[in-house]
Amino acid sequence: MHETTRAHTAPPGAGAPRRDGDEDWLRRPRRLRGPGLAARLGGWSTRHRRTAVLGWLLFVVLAATLGGVTGVAEVTDSEGMSGDSARAQRILEDAGIEEPAGETVMVTGAGPEVWKPVAAEVARAVEATGEAERTRRPVPSEDGRAALLEFRMKGSAETAGDRVQPVMDAVAKVREAHRGEGVTVRQYGQASADKWLGEMLGDDFAKAEWTAVPVALGILLVAFGALVAALLPVALAVTAFVAANGLLAVASHQLHIFDTTSSVMLLMGLAVGIDYCLFYLRRERDERAAGRDAETALRVAAATSGRAVLVSGLTVMVAMAGLFLSGLLMFKGFAVATILVVLIAMLGSVTILPALLSWLGDRVERGRLPFTGRGRRRRGGRRGGRQGGGQVGGQGRPGGRISAAVLRPVLAAPGIFAVLATAAMLALAAPTLGMKTEQLALDKQMPSGSPLRESAEAIGETFPGGPAPARIVLKTEDVDAPRVRAALAGFTERARADRHFGSAVTTTVHRSADVAEISVPLAGDGTDAASKAAVERLRGTLVPETLTPVSLHGQAYVSGDTAGSMDFDGQLRRGIVPVLLFITTVTFLLMLVSFRSLPVALASVVLNLLSVGAAFGVMTAVFQHGWGAQALGTEAVGAVESWMPLFVLVVLFGLSMDYHVFVVSRIREAHRRGAPTRAAIGEGVRATAGAVTGAAVIMVAVFAVFGTLSMQDMQQMGIGLAAAVLLDATLVRMVLLPAVMALLGERNWYLPRMLRGLPDLSHGADADADADAAGAAAGTGVTGAAGAAAEEPVLAPR
Repeated sequence: MHETTRAHTAPPGAGAPRRDGDEDWLRRPRRLRGPGLAARLGGWSTRHRRTAVLGWLLFVVLAATLGGVTGVAEVTDSEGMSGDSARAQRILEDAGIEEPAGETVMVTGAGPEVWKPVAAEVARAVEATGEAERTRRPVPSEDGRAALLEFRMKGSAETAGDRVQPVMDAVAKVREAHRGEGVTVRQYGQASADKWLGEMLGDDFAKAEWTAVPVALGILLVAFGALVAALLPVALAVTAFVAANGLLAVASHQLHIFDTTSSVMLLMGLAVGIDYCLFYLRRERDERAAGRDAETALRVAAATSGRAVLVSGLTVMVAMAGLFLSGLLMFKGFAVATILVVLIAMLGSVTILPALLSWLGDRVERGRLPFTGRGRRRRGGRRGGRQGGGQVGGQGRPGGRISAAVLRPVLAAPGIFAVLATAAMLALAAPTLGMKTEQLALDKQMPSGSPLRESAEAIGETFPGGPAPARIVLKTEDVDAPRVRAALAGFTERARADRHFGSAVTTTVHRSADVAEISVPLAGDGTDAASKAAVERLRGTLVPETLTPVSLHGQAYVSGDTAGSMDFDGQLRRGIVPVLLFITTVTFLLMLVSFRSLPVALASVVLNLLSVGAAFGVMTAVFQHGWGAQALGTEAVGAVESWMPLFVLVVLFGLSMDYHVFVVSRIREAHRRGAPTRAAIGEGVRATAGAVTGAAVIMVAVFAVFGTLSMQDMQQMGIGLAAAVLLDATLVRMVLLPAVMALLGERNWYLPRMLRGLPDLSHGADADADADAAGAAAGTGVTGAAGAAAEEPVLAPR
């Protein structure tokens, strides 16, 4: 009965485009499809809510416990490198050679007669601590007004940061003893930097974890006006992160991860977990506000927002899988972490959330805040009624006033606004053309004004290459052989005479492993063109001509901070092209299958690229050129962290799908009900404006928390992603997307004949889900798959 009525009362041709070559399509009734996967999952969880809730809690506890038992396996030094730097480090690791943590102390005075006694005093003080060894004779600067004292920490380099405090205290004591005598004493090295890094990471990540969650909860309280409703998304996101973190620990024994991976997982888990839950919950609240009974509201939310969550989550996971093509272990770890947390958050949104909503019922609005000024949502009165496209926000009243005010001129003059919005995005992206990337040294990661960074910069200016020299690793058959000894001496002589290098060239021989290490100070500051040219000269001329002929199978490699940064950056440049091609292709195909529209799929990719370009431009402007850096509470370091562009590219391609899928699905939903395209655009954007705005505000706030941390790369990630999400949710989704779709008109829904055999995974209300069917289901309170009547919500045309 429903099938016949539906075919005659709401013909799909009412406002829908005519399909060429298929004239009978407008006249023949379409078969009613069963509920989709999201609807079936939602239906099962509401019927077995105790099993769903207890099963979820058990899963989270087991995953966290398993992760705690197995522990996390972190990357080795060579695994975190690339190219020749990784090969050099692997030789040392295979030979069991651990490079001790080196420290440097620079003593500055009017001349040798001033700094020499102070340098000797420093040497005696650090040796007296029992933690230092191999203290070398002070090396004078070119002008003779400073000397560099080098020594090494005893024991493992991994624990040197925990043992360096007595050494730092000894140096500080000498500094204080000569204060006011025209002498400065500065210390910097691996151990002191590791100490700072360990303390900073602990404080910063604790700050991020304890700030991001309350901030998100506060925004949700304002969005929903009720404590229980606000707690649900946060609880889902946090439990998803806890479970994913446990599983990541298990996976790390097969794929070693970096120590920052968990923080990336937290950021992504909060972002997508809260978003998915927010969209689902808002749709259920909207349906209840329109007068639907609780069961029907949950069915509609499951069939629409639930399905959108599945496709959005799938898109994010597939996009993140593209990171495996980068060839870098760091990104593979990021990919695994993000895929895990998105998968768990996605499954939780379509299973545990419907069960909780079914159990809570109207109690989801408990703890309503008086300052929100919102009354109780309406119940009854419109049982079986339809939610108009303008009724959003769960209040049963016309909503989206701001979005309506923005949309009115956009839809009136779409061409003008499309040009203006595109020009604005391209202007923001313009600085990307001059983007400079580098693997930021630890001193650049530190905030300006910190004593350790000031010491590193001062030492680097006075002794170029001193704090971060190049390191050549040579593997031979017999390191004591005369020809090897002659080669080492010849290399040292040529390096000291070359203007690209400093004179303090030192060699360490490991006879038991037949390995030699050579430390070569580089010209420049370690990151500029002079330092890179010095590395290229080592690799292109000096090492091949002097050391490679005496090496074992050509194992003579140049490493060090500068060389490592160049290798890492080179691998990223090679990897970004296949990653970009992969995610753009996969995103296009997923959108094509989801919406069965070639223009919508193309627009998805183009709009995402505009958002990514604008994000790159903002990061370049702020962190490379310093435009607005002070206002944002950060500073310019002259470059963007090497791994940031690729990471931001993939994350934004995934996250922007949240907004795109939810907005376009509501537009297509209205169009499938018979609304003309331009009216459907206005209805869809207004219907999702509140949820998209709330989700964007939460994402921006969470990312902004990371922008306040001390580490430069965390600041770049936080500010870059926050700016990108803000632009994507406002300028792109509120102006550019509706303008482009308005210009396309009915062509938005064009699908070539050769592609009509694609699976139908569309999100919009299809022709089977017309208003009469939904009204009948709502009025009778039918439950389960049969009562769903359709996979999509049915809203009355305006």
